[in-house]
Amino acid sequence: MGKRKGSGRATITDVAEHAGVGAITVSRMMRDPSKVSEKLRIRIEKSIKELQYIPDPKARALASGRADVIGVLIPSLSNIIFADTLRAIHDSTQNTPYQVLIGNTRYDAQEENHLLSLFLAQNPAALIVVGIDQSDNSINLLKEANIPVVQIYEIGPDPIDMSVGLSHIAASETMVEHLLDQGFCKIGYLAARLDPRMERRLEAYRAKLNSLEIFEPKRVVLTNKASSVNIGRELIRQLIDCAPDTDAVICANDDIALGALFECQAQGISVPEQMGIIGFNDLEMMQAAYPSLTSIRTDRYKIGTLAVDKILQRLNGDETDQKQIDTGFELIQRDSTSRR
Repeated sequence: MGKRKGSGRATITDVAEHAGVGAITVSRMMRDPSKVSEKLRIRIEKSIKELQYIPDPKARALASGRADVIGVLIPSLSNIIFADTLRAIHDSTQNTPYQVLIGNTRYDAQEENHLLSLFLAQNPAALIVVGIDQSDNSINLLKEANIPVVQIYEIGPDPIDMSVGLSHIAASETMVEHLLDQGFCKIGYLAARLDPRMERRLEAYRAKLNSLEIFEPKRVVLTNKASSVNIGRELIRQLIDCAPDTDAVICANDDIALGALFECQAQGISVPEQMGIIGFNDLEMMQAAYPSLTSIRTDRYKIGTLAVDKILQRLNGDETDQKQIDTGFELIQRDSTSRR
């Protein structure tokens, strides 16, 4: 069965000798089976099975100086939009040596900085963080870590290392242009607990309407409360009270859009004849609503998959000049904005 070290457990050297290859080849195959031929992979896997070899993560971390961990920091565990991305990250790491460690920053810069310090103390192999608005302290920590870092959900002019996401400014401009094309001209904006991505969309909305000289501050209704369907109902009630001639609303997310629809129905306001409604993220409920709701579709699963792909490329020594990947977005037009 091959020679074993004092503990009686087979070592990677035992596996290499049994398979007739070098220990480096065994290590390479275990990290990425595509790096060796199928014939060699089958031979090594057979040796691993016969010797009942169990990789020692502590030993690997000690040898490489890195743990086989990919840290992921997200701003909320309750926000459904992050579920698809986390699922993609787990799916993409399933057949790799890497485990996923998740931290919840709660939309708080200090908490993000604290969690980054905790994660980096464990010498992770890589980190995934949401957004491009980290604090100066967090940016310094990430730059000095000397590991692959991927910022997700947004692209910007100066990524820390790599980024995968979309332009929220372009998405907002597309929403405004769509409503204008459909004949709406008194367009409001509803948002709750603004994160930096929502703030950029709000600013793009303001800039677009200002350029056309049709922006009115009274049509913007915001709250610091967490987003929900009921908050959407509350916000559009406030909007109708202070600007009753509003004929369309851009909602920061789909929860608020659904609440706006419910409140319009409760008040006898016809959608889209009297009020157009558009959301963001395109969750399943947007198609199921009646009337169905227009929304901006973002490929959250693809964002997670590409983030892990970029990390694995880097960890395998494959450098790439493509520091940013724009996953884009798609405006899905449905009944709630279809006037023409």
